[in-house]
Amino acid sequence: MKTTQISIVAALVVLLLFSAVLASRSIASKSSTERNIKGDGFAVLELFTSEGCSSCPPADELLAKIQKEAGNRPVYVLTYHVDYWDRLGWKDAFSNSDYSKRQYQYASKLGAQVYTPQLVVNGKTEFVGSNESATDYAINSALKGTPEATLSLHGKIQSGKMALNYQLNGNSDNAELVIAVVQKEAITKVKRGENEGRTLAHAQIVRQLYSFNLEKAEKGEVNISVSEDFNPNGWEVIGLLQHPKTRAITAATKVVF
Repeated sequence: MKTTQISIVAALVVLLLFSAVLASRSIASKSSTERNIKGDGFAVLELFTSEGCSSCPPADELLAKIQKEAGNRPVYVLTYHVDYWDRLGWKDAFSNSDYSKRQYQYASKLGAQVYTPQLVVNGKTEFVGSNESATDYAINSALKGTPEATLSLHGKIQSGKMALNYQLNGNSDNAELVIAVVQKEAITKVKRGENEGRTLAHAQIVRQLYSFNLEKAEKGEVNISVSEDFNPNGWEVIGLLQHPKTRAITAATKVVF
């Protein structure tokens, strides 16, 4: 074989090897929400964040990415804007003391500190909300699990009110039904505080949070209020079945209208 032919063959081999490496890296880089994960589980991602926190935007961006990639998989993203940053230069318009209280409840049960951005998965584990590898692992593990119960919710809107009919199956004794009214996206120009001058994009913002003690009722109806600008295109309602003592979430679903 001539030298020129050998050189061409060698170049082709190198090119094929390089392409194979790139392909393997591409596959490995896919997040857990993009993979075909087998299992009957679900993943509820609760991010505690604030517009006044300079380390929060990367976590907000990660959760927005996960929400976009989730598709029809049972991955539920909720972002709570806490209020304890409001006194430090910038008042977050989405903040609520109820969300700070919820975070403190998790910290107490999980033996964790309170900080932002903090991500809690299925009420059972917590870590820094911008940690993509930890988030992927937690989603993967949760989706492979077997839920203790199932929950279905059907809603009807009328004059600023929403009637929610629920149906429970499985282990639901003494559970709480938690209803989160979620604005899918928003943009804020921050004028003061740690993020001064930045334009922040938000996703899956919890605007209202309700909790109902169901005791042993397997089906029934609860009623909540919704804002005047609520619509199924820009908003959604997510329901959680949560143990009041351990704070573990045993079922989750979106409201069907």
